[in-house]
Amino acid sequence: MNMNVITVIREEFKTITHSYAILLVLMGGIFVYGLLYNYMYAPNVVRKVPVVVVDHSRSELSRRYTRLLDATPQVGVTATAADYTEAREMMKTGRAAGILYLPDDFEDRVSRGEQSVFVMYETTITFLYYLSIEEASAGSMLALNEGYRPEMLVFLPQQAAPKLASAQPITVVGTILYNPTEGYGTYLIPAVLIVIIFQILMMLIGTISGGERHSGTIVRYAGNPMKLSFGQMANVVIGKTFTYSMLYVVFTLFLLGLLPLAFGLPDLGSHLHIIMLMIPFLMATSFFGLTASLFFTDSEMPPLMIPFFSVGLLFLSGISYPMELMPWYWQLAHYLIPAAPATMAYVKLTSMGASMGEIGHEYITLWVQCAVYFVAACWVYRYNIRKAIKGKTRVTMVAKNASASCS
Repeated sequence: MNMNVITVIREEFKTITHSYAILLVLMGGIFVYGLLYNYMYAPNVVRKVPVVVVDHSRSELSRRYTRLLDATPQVGVTATAADYTEAREMMKTGRAAGILYLPDDFEDRVSRGEQSVFVMYETTITFLYYLSIEEASAGSMLALNEGYRPEMLVFLPQQAAPKLASAQPITVVGTILYNPTEGYGTYLIPAVLIVIIFQILMMLIGTISGGERHSGTIVRYAGNPMKLSFGQMANVVIGKTFTYSMLYVVFTLFLLGLLPLAFGLPDLGSHLHIIMLMIPFLMATSFFGLTASLFFTDSEMPPLMIPFFSVGLLFLSGISYPMELMPWYWQLAHYLIPAAPATMAYVKLTSMGASMGEIGHEYITLWVQCAVYFVAACWVYRYNIRKAIKGKTRVTMVAKNASASCS
């Protein structure tokens, strides 16, 4: 007797609710992972990060650089330490988030026309501290260079000096589109939320599918093992996808509804448009995960392997690197993985206030993925069931032969 969709849904819910490992992946991945990312970038933009200075140069140039650094909005120079050991103790006790080290020859190297060196240490307790200190130290050094660059003409070749002296400076004035505060959280977190949904759903599907293949329980979907029809496999795939989608309706409300409200993330898009985007995204991800179950032979591998692709998924989405500059094979990967177009579409909706027409390219891509991966998932499940049946038959025959030998 073939399993219908209702039976598959009931069996899948039973599998999820009776496995502590699967529940841990779901609860920990969605709630802890989502809250942790938002908490780490909750300040979004930090100001006056405390920095201690170790100035071994004690020169006019070093003091000028220290004043420029203190004048930046990102950093505040709170103290001057006698040596690096003292500064490190201040950093360990939380009185400073960074250390600026200026060596003895800081000014001497500039006077000789050489490149001077300074060292900046930053804490990574909060990633935004690291970003702010890097921006402030680099900006201060560029401002310091502007004052000393004319004096460096004497060290240039004779034919290059007139060209540099006659060059007119260029003033660049820009405004960051869709992120005027230059906040790292408002830039990163909307994209990360979609990646979290994709990764946790993939881990859920991989854990269940790998466990079924490892234990041999996947054969319960066989019905008549001599005739595994496409319709029978379609019932299995539809039932499993319906189960995952119903679970992720709740998780999506938490990640894309509650967290942006609680942490002040961009929310320019229509809620209806976000729901319309999530429908093909969850379906495509489910079908993609069931297709990828071809490579999941146990329940332990997916939770260990899938999280390592976070940075790669952000890269493929086109958020951190323009799609137009990617090689053709990375652009192809963008269209093969549901998280990539969904991330771009979600950022367009929430951060840029785009309409459905303006995310039409990504939206159509997700629906095409639904169709392709649905057929692929049916084929993969039929292949996995047949392989499990053959393995079970082989084990049974070996056991019978062993029993005959003993008798």
